[in-house]
Amino acid sequence: MKGGGSLEVLLVDAEDIRHTNVLGKPAYYVILECGTQVYRTKISSEEDDKVTWNEKFTFEFSDWKHLTHLKFRIMDTEMFTDGGFVGETMIHIGGIITEGKDRGFIEVKPSPYNVVLEDDTYKGEIKIGFKFVANKAAAGNTREYLAQNNKPKGSISKTIANFWKVLWWRILFCQRTESNNNQKQS
Repeated sequence: MKGGGSLEVLLVDAEDIRHTNVLGKPAYYVILECGTQVYRTKISSEEDDKVTWNEKFTFEFSDWKHLTHLKFRIMDTEMFTDGGFVGETMIHIGGIITEGKDRGFIEVKPSPYNVVLEDDTYKGEIKIGFKFVANKAAAGNTREYLAQNNKPKGSISKTIANFWKVLWWRILFCQRTESNNNQKQS
C-alpha cells in the first residue's frame, strides 16, 4: 500500500460506556493512534448517557504500507489524576485504504464500533466515520474531471433554434406592445 494520502477521522460520540468515576460527573477524552501519529480529543460533553465529541482528525502519510489499524483509547478524567482507562476500539483500516487508493477517494459514514474493556468484554459503542483521499492532487483532478463530464452538452441546432425562438418572441412581443400603446393613445 504505497502512495501518499490522508485519512480523515470523524469522532462523533459514544453511548453506554463504562463510568470509572467514584465521585463527580464523568468527563471523557479519546486518544487516537495511527502509526506514529497521536491525537487527543477535547473533554467530552455528556447528555443523557451519550458522550459527544464531534471532532475531525487528519492522519497524513506518504507510505501506508505498514499501517494496519487505528486505535481509539477512551479515557476518563479523575478528580486528582488525568487518565482513567475506560475502554478501547481498534479498527483495521487496510480495506479503507485499499479501496480509497483504487478509487482515489472513499467515505465511510459514521458507524458504531464496540468498546473493548480490559478483560476483553464489551461495554458501549463509539461512533466513528472515515474519509480517505489518495494523493490529494490526483483526487482533486478526478473530482474536477467528473464535474466537467456531468455538464450537459448542447447541440448547435438547439442553440440556433433557441436563438430563433427568442428573436421571434421579441418581434411579436414588441409589435403587440407598440399596438397596445397606439390603441391607448387613440
